[in-house]
Amino acid sequence: MAKSQQTFNKSEKEKKRLKKREDKRKKMEARKAEAKEHGKKGIEFAYVDHFGNLTDTPPDPSQKLKVDIESIEISVPKTLDSDRVELNPVRTGTVSFFDTSKGFGFIVDGENQEKYFCHVSGLVDEITEGNRVSFELEKGMKGMNAVKVTIVK
Repeated sequence: MAKSQQTFNKSEKEKKRLKKREDKRKKMEARKAEAKEHGKKGIEFAYVDHFGNLTDTPPDPSQKLKVDIESIEISVPKTLDSDRVELNPVRTGTVSFFDTSKGFGFIVDGENQEKYFCHVSGLVDEITEGNRVSFELEKGMKGMNAVKVTIVK
C-alpha cells in the first residue's frame, strides 16, 4: 500500500497560498468598484514637463530647449593635482581596551571617536589600556581593523 506524497504540512501551505490569492483578488475587485463609484480614473496620459514633473497636460513646444550633443560629457571629470587633498593614512587614538591573554583590543580614533578592532598580529609595539597610539586602518572581515599600531611618545 503506497503512502500519499501529500503531507499535512504541504496541504496547509497550499491552503494558505490559495487563501492569500483569493484575498488579493477580492481586494483588487473592491478597489475597482470603489474607483467606479467615485468616478476616479487617474491620469490617463502622463506627460513630463521641462522640470521633470508628471502632468496631465502636454508640455508647451515653444519652451523646448535645444541641446547640442557635443556639449554632453559622459565621463569622470579629470582632477588636477592641485585639487587632490593628501590624506594621511596614519591616525592617532587611545587604547580603550586590550586583553593580552586573548590578543585583541579596541582603539578609539582621536578624530571621529570611532572604535576600531586591533589584533596582536597588527601590533608593532606592546600596548596597554590608556596608551596613545598611531595606527593605520585596514578592511577586515567585520569592519575596519587597526594595523601597524605603535605607541606615540
